[in-house]
Amino acid sequence: MITKVSQSEKELLVSTIEDWSASNGLAIIPAKHTFRTQSNPNQRFATTAPVTLFPSPFPQDCFAHAKAIQKDFNQLYAAVSQDDNFLLDVLADVFESDEFSARLWKIHEKVKTEGYTQNLSLGLFRSDYLVHMPTDNCKPLIKQVEFNTISASFAGLSSLTSKLHRYLAGTIYPILNNYDERPDSAHLPQNESALEISRGLLVAFHEYSRQSSNKEFCILFVVQSWEENIFDQRHLEYILKSSASTVPVFRVHFSEILSYTKVANTQKRELLYSLPSNPAKTFEVAVVYLRAGYDISHYPNEVDWDARYQLERSNAIKCPSILTQLAGTKKVQQVLATPAPSSTTPSILEKFFSQEDRECISMKLQETFAEIFPLDNSPAGLKARNLATDPELCKNYVLKPQREGGGHNIYRSAIPPFLKSLPEEKWKAFILMEIITQPTVYNHILRNGEIYSGGVICELGIYGVCLWDNATKKTIFNEQADYLLRTKGDQSEEGGIAAGFGCLDSCHLI
Repeated sequence: MITKVSQSEKELLVSTIEDWSASNGLAIIPAKHTFRTQSNPNQRFATTAPVTLFPSPFPQDCFAHAKAIQKDFNQLYAAVSQDDNFLLDVLADVFESDEFSARLWKIHEKVKTEGYTQNLSLGLFRSDYLVHMPTDNCKPLIKQVEFNTISASFAGLSSLTSKLHRYLAGTIYPILNNYDERPDSAHLPQNESALEISRGLLVAFHEYSRQSSNKEFCILFVVQSWEENIFDQRHLEYILKSSASTVPVFRVHFSEILSYTKVANTQKRELLYSLPSNPAKTFEVAVVYLRAGYDISHYPNEVDWDARYQLERSNAIKCPSILTQLAGTKKVQQVLATPAPSSTTPSILEKFFSQEDRECISMKLQETFAEIFPLDNSPAGLKARNLATDPELCKNYVLKPQREGGGHNIYRSAIPPFLKSLPEEKWKAFILMEIITQPTVYNHILRNGEIYSGGVICELGIYGVCLWDNATKKTIFNEQADYLLRTKGDQSEEGGIAAGFGCLDSCHLI
């Protein structure tokens, strides 16, 4: 991998990347305040998505391990989402101090009392990992950062980033002065994440079509009113629309759900979507794909909670359901990562697998867990409180809330003053996780037309698709769905691309 690139070579790479990205849709919409002109009042500008100039070196064994266990993680979280008694037991303390999770749970209880009409649930998951190397001489291992069960983004742009780097490997890299290692296709893995995630939506669409009436069906993307990452979503939409079955796909802003959808007054409670451009034209929604609704800021008014309730009680297949969303909270991750109390007592994790699979699968998954503590009044929680409030010991940990979306974590020495600013009864809404010691590699990041060169850290995300039946407990579809690599400067704690911290990358397997 190149460490020295001349200014003229950087200019060649940047112009090539920007042209390729514009031609192929590897783009984002700039921040809302960036442009404002009379000729473009809706600010519909696009710019190259933040990317690395080169694919980053990544351990091949770690990459293979992460992909190999994804189907097991899919199965685990599908099982967790089917056990609302377990979720209530685990999240009861969280509900006391986290209004967002509590409101979601109340919607579930309300729909459960009324009776769910749709037994199928779809999970489009992503399990995120960092490579853990406490010393230079030890074998690299993957450690799970989090498991995403709602709005697991960048499948559309990730596959394009891999294609970009493969294109550069065949055209530009070979003519650079210091390029001493030309990665072949075996070291730059194919990445079909957009196709695989779209396939999951398509499978759910066809399952719904088989069980319902002869109406026209559609997939409904529920999105934020201002979406910088719109092209990532559009790539999935275009794949679905160009499939052999030509699936109708529509987008609705979360704030407009009640304006353009209604629940039919029937026993099944079908979700009906009326086209804003032609209200007389109605589609029955087969799948609701939530790319919004994962943060309390998406619910500024009571009507937004009413909208989420309407989606949940409808017959559409939800991606995700509220239970699946809650299964992805950090508290659930902490409980699943808790080791067995003794060799004769199974861990919580093991209880979600059959007797014959229990030992083998749980061991493979447990290997990826970092040390995670609750911040409650249990013995483990009291230990965590001591660690989190100690000015020296806290430097080895990160404090995580239940919220998704990036930018919410509290790191190292910032933990004690942050906790001190909160009433102690609010601490139970957080978990404390050991810092994963990542190796640094060298790369160049292109963001907003500027290049950052230096040490970087890579986070691997493995996508998964799972469709299951909550009534029969049977899994209908379960597949690993390729990968995302996000990279950030080694001085940055956060890595979220949409939150402004990281960039898209691809793997050069070593």
